[in-house]
Order: sequence, then C-alpha cells, then structure tokens
Amino acid sequence: MRTQGGVAPSEVASSVREKDLPPNAPALLGSLRAIGYSFHSAVADVIDNSVAAAASAIDLEFRVNNDLHVGVIDDGTGMSVETLELAMQHGGFGPERERQPDDLGRFGLGLKTASLSQCRRLTVVSLMGGVLSGAEWDLSRVKATGRWTLGLLDKGDLDQIPYVDRLRSWGHGTVVLWREFDRALGGEADPGDQLGKLLDMSREHLALVFHRYLKPEPGQRALEIRINGQEVKGVDPFLSTTSTQLPAQSIQVEAHQITFTPYVLPHRSRMSKRQLAEVDGEDGLRRTQGFYIYRNRRLITSGTWFRLMRQDELTKLARVRVDIPNALDHLWQIDVKKSTATPPMEVRAGLTQVLDRIGLTSRRVITHRGWKVREPLTRLWQRLETPTGVNYQINRDHPSVAASLSSSDPTERGAIARLLVALEMTIPFQEIYVDVASERDVAPDFAKDEVEEELREMLSAIIAAARALGDVRATLGRVQTLEPFNRYPETTKRLLAEVQDA
Repeated sequence: MRTQGGVAPSEVASSVREKDLPPNAPALLGSLRAIGYSFHSAVADVIDNSVAAAASAIDLEFRVNNDLHVGVIDDGTGMSVETLELAMQHGGFGPERERQPDDLGRFGLGLKTASLSQCRRLTVVSLMGGVLSGAEWDLSRVKATGRWTLGLLDKGDLDQIPYVDRLRSWGHGTVVLWREFDRALGGEADPGDQLGKLLDMSREHLALVFHRYLKPEPGQRALEIRINGQEVKGVDPFLSTTSTQLPAQSIQVEAHQITFTPYVLPHRSRMSKRQLAEVDGEDGLRRTQGFYIYRNRRLITSGTWFRLMRQDELTKLARVRVDIPNALDHLWQIDVKKSTATPPMEVRAGLTQVLDRIGLTSRRVITHRGWKVREPLTRLWQRLETPTGVNYQINRDHPSVAASLSSSDPTERGAIARLLVALEMTIPFQEIYVDVASERDVAPDFAKDEVEEELREMLSAIIAAARALGDVRATLGRVQTLEPFNRYPETTKRLLAEVQDA
C-alpha cells in the first residue's frame, strides 16, 4: 500500500509516542510453565542441549533423599560465563539465529521452559577452559523481586552443587539441576515412588527419541545415556536389521534435502519376544504405524500418516523414516517442545508417493502371515469380491476338499457338502477382526506332533484320491504349494520323503 505522495507508510515519520513495556516476569514465567511438557519430554529437551554441546556421555541422576532432585550431567564442551548467561536468558538463542546443521535447539526457550515446567528451581553449572560458572532461576526470587532476576553463583555456591566434581574430573561439561518439584511431584503421597515411575517412563522415552544416537549409523558419533548409572538401550522402531527396507527417495525443498526411507516390519509370527517388545510398545502395532519424523536424527513425532491415509489393520507393519534438516523448521511448524511437526504442502506430495508402495508391501506380509509363498499357491479359502462386499468360500478344487468329496457314497458326499456350506455361512468375521485388531495371535492351537499327524492324514487322503485318477506323481509335486502344507515346509518335506521311500 502506498500513500498519495508515493511514500510507503513505514517511511512516514510517526507522531505516536512509544514506551518499552517488558512482560511481567512472575506472570509470564508462570504462564510458560503451562506450555504442555510431560516429564519425559522435558528431560529430552534438556538432553538436546547436551547433544548440541557434542557430549558423548550423559548421566541422569534421580535422587529421592533429603535433597530430592534430578540432575542431567554431560561431558560436552561446556559454556563460558557469557554463553551460560545467554543460555539462561529466555529467547537468548532465538529461532531466527542461524544454527549449525547438527544443532537440536530451536527457540532459545527449551532449557528454561522444560525445566521450570517441572520444578521451581533450575540451576546450571558449566566448566569450560578451566573456568567454572553457574546461574540459577528461582521462581521464589523472581516473585519477590517482580523482575527477571537471575541468580549468579559464587565459588562457595558452586562447591555445594552436586556433581560438580564430575565436571572437574572430565575437565569440561555441564550440570543441569532440577529442585523444588511442585508440578512433577505435586500432591503425591509418596514422592519417591512417583519419581521412580517417572524414571521408568523417561527411560522408555529417551530410548526411542535418541535411538539413532544410542545405536548410531555408520559414520555417526555415538552417545551414551545413563540413568542412575544404568545404560539406556536404544529402541529401533523399524527393526532395521530384519525388516524389509524399500528404496529411499529424496526431494529438494528450498535447496535442502528431505529423505523418506520406508520399512515394512516382519509379521508378528516372525518376530522374537524382544523384537515385539521393541516395536509394540503400549499402543500396539496398529497405532504405531506411520511416519517417523527425525530432525537431525532426533525423533520429533511418530505414529501418524498425517491424514494422508487411515491407520489400517493391513498397513500396521508400515513405517516411514523421514529425515528433515533444522533449516526447514519454519516449514514443518516445529513446536517449542519439539514433539510435533506438520509437513508443508510441498512435502506432502513426496509423502503420498511413498504410501502406495509401502501399503502394498505391508498388506502382502500380513495376508501371507509371514510364510514364504510358493507360486502358484492353492488356497483352502477363496476370497471373492461381490457387488455387496467380500465373501470367503472353501475351495472345492483343493485336493484335500476334493478327496473328501470323492466318496462313492452319495449320502456321505452330500453331508460333507452341506458341512462346507455351513462353515462358510458361520465364519466369525467380527470376532476374528476384534482379535486381530487387538494384536492377539489368531492361529491354530496344535502341538508339533499333532500338526504332523494331521498333515500325514491329509496327505494320505490326497494320495488315495490322486491314485484313483492316476495322477499321483503330479499331485506329490505340488503338495508344498497347498494350504496348509506350505505353512509347515520342514514337516511336509519329511512326509513327502516318507512317501517316496515307501
């Protein structure tokens, strides 16, 4: 918009009086405490600073004695006095500041907002170049002064801070100390017990969020996180060493690269108990499918298709790793907590291209339930699409069924045919769906010797029917492509060897 004289409004001298109006410190700090951090997401946000400081080891200390506190101690580069004060300033390193490619920070608020969302007293001590410095936000002090009053620690104060000796032994590093818990432990009858529960939740959360640091890819530096001395083991949501990895693809956005790497997990029947525990979590496979967004290898959000498709039962094994750089934070709408991200329109097209490929592969794995399929496979049940929906019928051409219907007694043949129709009419679709959707294994409950005996009886009946038709050799050649023989390849191979020996 231009004025009549052709001068932009911003260039016109203003007669409006101006006044600096800084925010009310106690009120704003109280509001920032309600930004929505959980305890474990707050811990993760503090650890981001340790990762950015090139730490190789991070210790979390949960203490429930007379000096109840949580400490985060790292062996990173540490901070000078000036850098520490800037780090303690709200917005000190703001979102417009150009960051290093591996920096996990964003708004210059995380350390303060995350910490004070859980406690009333945040103390940070850092050692760099032989100089130890410390600063403290105490909400009681801010309330008393009514100003943004940061406490600066002298030598006597620093000597009283836990874990400072650990920094001195390393020669560098930082201690972040949380004390005076009014939110994390507020109202708890047994604060120690509650802190123990929070410890367990934090361990699980950190194992997932930082798993690519705890189990680094080739060429990436490793990170060790310990909680009360016990190492946190990374949890790989993709089971990368055993899953099917589809070809990755990349797109360029504002001269920066975004990479999509699709994975399809093995069928549950092919996973060990340890693997199931690693990927199943509390929500189950169905609710953990989807895109996993990583910003500099740090997990931001997971288990969502961003409404590009539904979380379907047949796609529950599908996962897509999405790697984004911190230079595109403004497009992904990364929040202060670094726990949500929204893909921009120019990225959604790339996400959509991945879905068809990975969805098809996941459906195939679930449909075949993890068994290797020999083609052509003769199924016992046939899936038929009708104008009104989907129907399942027993395949009358399956050799086992055909053998049962080949009886010379018309009454017996009729009884078997009616039984097959009755089975088709009474398939418990709803019950099966509920069981499968709740991640329960739906499989025949036969002992190993029972399976072998049943297969032996089926094979005998098939051979008898084939002998009557003079087709024994051809029938034996395709037994391994028949259901249920294909599901027990070793047993079937052994039974066929017995027949050939006989």
